[in-house]
Amino acid sequence: MPDQPLHAVTTGPYLFRGEPAADHWTLVREGEPPADVAAIVPLAQWRESPDDAARAPWLAADTELTPALAAELAAAPLIAIDFPKFTDGRGYSLARLLRERHGYRGEIRAVGDVLVDQLHFMTRCGFDGLALREDQWLEDALRNLRVFSRAYQPAVDQPEPLFRLRQREQARRRDTAPAFA
Repeated sequence: MPDQPLHAVTTGPYLFRGEPAADHWTLVREGEPPADVAAIVPLAQWRESPDDAARAPWLAADTELTPALAAELAAAPLIAIDFPKFTDGRGYSLARLLRERHGYRGEIRAVGDVLVDQLHFMTRCGFDGLALREDQWLEDALRNLRVFSRAYQPAVDQPEPLFRLRQREQARRRDTAPAFA
C-alpha cells in the first residue's frame, strides 16, 4: 500500500493537569504517521497495532463506548477525544464514562475545537490533557481554569458534593474546638 499523505494537525497551547506542558504527541487525522513520531491516530488505525507505545487513539465524538472497546482502550498510553465543533458536548460524556464507569487512569486529552471557555468543565469531566485550538491564548486558558474555587455538584475531579465536604469540615471544627467549662 503506498504511503498516504500525512495530515498532521498542529494545535495551539497544550495544558496537562492545569499547567502549560510540552506536547510530545502529534495528532494525525489521516494517513500514516512517520515511524519515529509519537502519534495520536484514528481509532481504527490504532486498533491495527494496539501494543505500539508510540501510538494512541483518538475517538470521534459519536464513538459508542462499549465495555469491549473500553477494555481495548485500557492499554492505550493516552486517549484523545475529538471535539469537531465547540457546541458538540458528546466528548464530555465519553471522558466521564472512561473515568467513572471504566476506570481509565491514563491521560484523556481534548482535541479539536477546544476553546478556553470549556476548560473548567472538561477537567470536571475527567480530561487532564487539553490541546487548545490555535487561536486560543495560554493566559486566558490558565485564568479560566481557576475561575471557580468550588463546585456544588460531584464530578470526576470532586466526587463528593460540596455540602458533604462542608459537613465534614464543620464536624472537624467541632471535634477540635476547645471545651469550655
